[in-house]
Formats: sequence, C-alpha cells, structure tokens
Amino acid sequence: MNASIAIQILPKVTDTDELIRIVDEVIAYIASTGLTYQVGAFETAIEGDYEELMSVVKHCQEVAIKAGAPSVSAYVKIIYTPESDVLTIDQKTKKHQQ
Repeated sequence: MNASIAIQILPKVTDTDELIRIVDEVIAYIASTGLTYQVGAFETAIEGDYEELMSVVKHCQEVAIKAGAPSVSAYVKIIYTPESDVLTIDQKTKKHQQ
C-alpha cells in the first residue's frame, strides 16, 4: 500500500436531505471497492495503491453527478510514497477510537 487519501465530496445542492443522500451513495461506492476506508465527519480516508485511489477519486465525483448533483466539489489530500508503505488508517487513528 503506497498511498492514502482523504476525500470530501460536496454536491452542489441546497436541500440537506438531498446532500446526505448523495454523499451516502458516494460512501456506498467507496465501500464497494473493497479498499480499507474510514468515514469521518468531514471526509473519508481510503488507503491502497496510488493509481487505484486516483480512479476512486474520479469515480466518486461521477457517482455524485449520477445521483443527481448538478455539480460537485471534491477536496482531496494525498499521501504517496512510491518506494515504501504509508502509515495505515489504523496506525494513525486506533489509539483515539472509543
């Protein structure tokens, strides 16, 4: 595993229920990838191969559009270490879980 990303998808909709529905569809897509992920209050962290993660980022936006968002903003943080592993989600967060 040479990469980890945090992605926040913000569909351009005004209705809160619609926003949550669309984001839930994006999270369901992320879950369907089989990659390790963790949903947070503002973003979802995903870990895996860099190229695969970049494909997931692209597809997350497409899922939001297909779900009815007229446009979508995506905010992404990327850690990429091509020659070695990155810290896992578990290594970064386990000691803080309740």
